[in-house]
Amino acid sequence: MIVKRIVPNIHTPEMEKARAFYQDALGLTLLMDHGWIATYGSKEYSQVQISVASQGGSGTETPELSIEVDDIEEAYERMQQAGFPIVYGPVNEPWGVRRFFVRDPYNKLVNILAHIS
Repeated sequence: MIVKRIVPNIHTPEMEKARAFYQDALGLTLLMDHGWIATYGSKEYSQVQISVASQGGSGTETPELSIEVDDIEEAYERMQQAGFPIVYGPVNEPWGVRRFFVRDPYNKLVNILAHIS
C-alpha cells in the first residue's frame, strides 16, 4: 500500500470565509467544491492542499485528516488487524471515492480514501 497524499480538514459551518482566506488572500486555487466540502491547493504541487467542510459528506462528522491510498481494501484490512475502530464504511461515495473513517490513537477521525477509477 502506498500513501499518495494527506490533506488536513477544517470543520466550519461558514464555508464562505474559507474562500476569502485560502483563495483570495493566500492565492490557492479552488480544486474541488461539493458545497459541503471545498479543497484549495496548487495545481502545480498536488501536496499543497487544505480542505474546509461543514460536514464529512453523506451526513458524517468532518474528519480531521484525509489520507489517500492506492489500495483501500488493504488499508481497511490493516486498520482492522491493528484494532483501530472503524466508524464508517467502507463505502463507495457518489463523488467518486471509496472510503472509510477510522479513529487514530488520539481519537482523531481520519478519512482513508481511494479514487474509484
